[in-house]
Amino acid sequence: MPNYRRSYAGTVWFFTVVTHRRYPLFLDPVARVCLRTAVGECRGRFPFQIDAWVLLPDHLHAVWTLPETDTDYSRRWSVIKRRFSQRYRHAGGHGPPYWQMRFWAHRVDDSGDYRHHLDYIHFNPVKHRLVTAVEEWPWSTFHRHVEAGIYPHDWGGAAPGFPPGTGHE
Repeated sequence: MPNYRRSYAGTVWFFTVVTHRRYPLFLDPVARVCLRTAVGECRGRFPFQIDAWVLLPDHLHAVWTLPETDTDYSRRWSVIKRRFSQRYRHAGGHGPPYWQMRFWAHRVDDSGDYRHHLDYIHFNPVKHRLVTAVEEWPWSTFHRHVEAGIYPHDWGGAAPGFPPGTGHE
């Protein structure tokens, strides 16, 4: 069972952010680099902690902790989306729009809710059948959590319903 030791000093939020018309934008390595850069630039101006993150081809999920008196996650997402769009367009990415206009935000209120959202984020690539085991997906904080001893490397097992002989029954 994962060990979820953490402080709730700041405001903790779960997000789902989706690409425009669910275009699989993040299959492009350039798009992934542009997103990483945009997030870093945003964190430089408007600090926040990334507790968990998973990047899938057409959406992402994240859990952030904002500074204690700051709840302006909308500004942060606006900066990230804008900086990503500028960088990706400059890098020759296909034309905009890149993002759905809205995103889902949920305030995480307690350790059970936190645990649920971290598990949801890390299992998401298996849920979408992009991999057969959580540890196979490279664009996730799962690997960081394994190194920190929060999850065992084989956490989550295999996706139900995989055919016999795949090694994941």
